[in-house]
Amino acid sequence: MRRRSAARRWATVVLASACALSLQACVESLIIGGVATGVVVAADRRQPEVIFGDQRIEVVASNRIGDALAGQGHVNITSYNYMVLLTGEVPSAQVKANTERIASEVPQVKTVINELQIAGASSMASRSNDSYITSKVKSNLLGADKVGPTSIKVVTEAGVVYLLGLVTREEADAATEIARGTGGVQKVVRVFEYVTPTQSPKVTPPVTKK
Repeated sequence: MRRRSAARRWATVVLASACALSLQACVESLIIGGVATGVVVAADRRQPEVIFGDQRIEVVASNRIGDALAGQGHVNITSYNYMVLLTGEVPSAQVKANTERIASEVPQVKTVINELQIAGASSMASRSNDSYITSKVKSNLLGADKVGPTSIKVVTEAGVVYLLGLVTREEADAATEIARGTGGVQKVVRVFEYVTPTQSPKVTPPVTKK
């Protein structure tokens, strides 16, 4: 009985220690994740409320467009500084126009760049390749001296790379050359908004419709 009691106490100690370590790991992950998020937000030229506004726009637009399409086509929505980029494939010109209208009606959206193609939905293999190209372009931007990687958002669709962000002309040219020199890139489309080198890293958000 004494041996069993001792074994149970030991098992309890081990379990409690494991739980404590697990909790510590969770807390550390939350802290590290929060710090990383803070660093990204601090380096971004958008105001924090604009960053979160862009995220909200993507979610709202995605839900509305998804409901309207009802499984027809494949649409990606990217918002940067309240400017929405639509990429992907839809079955007709009417669907393309309707999709743009829905996106433009989302609160705070100031501009819609409609790059949707009238075609059948792309394959999973094609989308995986696009994701790979995006990761390569981002990686190349990280090693560039003249480009702030957190100031540029990269989207790839069917081998076409779209570059969004608040950048100077010099940064735009450098990022474009980097993207063009990345393997697998068929074309580069600039969807930039330009700032001057003397402007504050934090750009005041534009006045938009309510």
